[in-house]
Amino acid sequence: MKNLHKTILTLVTASVMTTAAFAETGTERVQSAKGSVEALGTTLENMGANVDTSVDLNGAYTFDQKAAVYNAKHAELQDQFDSLHAQSAE
Repeated sequence: MKNLHKTILTLVTASVMTTAAFAETGTERVQSAKGSVEALGTTLENMGANVDTSVDLNGAYTFDQKAAVYNAKHAELQDQFDSLHAQSAE
């Protein structure tokens, strides 16, 4: 079961990263980053974690700023995932 979650997360992350690499517009970059946060949030919820995937876009006016906010949230969730994964490996 643990390997299934890890495999799903890897596939989703790879998909999002590939999409981001070929994104042509700012809107697509933001949507890709948002999707990445939502996917990781869902994975964490499936692992039994309490997850807050909300982001505050106040003050983020450009597409790059908005994507950066979502990327920061993704990094936060990734840390949570890594901690849970390490605990379950013990």
